[in-house]
Amino acid sequence: MSESDRDLVILVADADMENGLDGLLQRPASLEIRPIQWKIFRHSGKDPGCLRTCHEFLRPFASQYARALVFFDHEGCGAEENSREALEQQAEERLARNGWGDRAAAVVFEPELESWFWAGSPHLEGILGWKDRPQPLRAWLEARQLWATGEAKPHRPKEALEAALREVRIPRSSSIYRQAATMVGLRGCTDPSFVRFRQIVKEWFGA
Repeated sequence: MSESDRDLVILVADADMENGLDGLLQRPASLEIRPIQWKIFRHSGKDPGCLRTCHEFLRPFASQYARALVFFDHEGCGAEENSREALEQQAEERLARNGWGDRAAAVVFEPELESWFWAGSPHLEGILGWKDRPQPLRAWLEARQLWATGEAKPHRPKEALEAALREVRIPRSSSIYRQAATMVGLRGCTDPSFVRFRQIVKEWFGA
């Protein structure tokens, strides 16, 4: 890959994020961006590592890539007393002082990556093995108090996802995140972290 092709380097907390983001970036038209080249790295320190040392991890890449993104969960990052916005700002300030200037951004999932799953996509039940079951997935989750009536998504998105998979006896794996990312509708997702991600990549790589 030539220097000119190195559009974006991404640092994530785990394999689920890696697969989900890799799937999303393979849909440039849906994201309203031009096709780009990217590289994703996983931080061995998980969410706390991404928050505290993203600048150290990504410093060597500042001269190799045009832009950088960091992703981690609010829950489990070790600084949950701070808001999502405050944590994003902290990470971005560290990156700015370590070679990236205004070329890097952070996106914090609140509470977790699984918030992006619940975008109202007609494909979701199929992805989770719920198709042709007698009760719709949302109704099943509401009956178990995992999704409050009238809310756009489950309050505990990871627990809701894991409960649904257990019910249909499908092992939870990172491949599910990739499949969801390549199929779910993007316009219907109003999760703040997802909206932020879309705005950032559109600003940087708009078609």
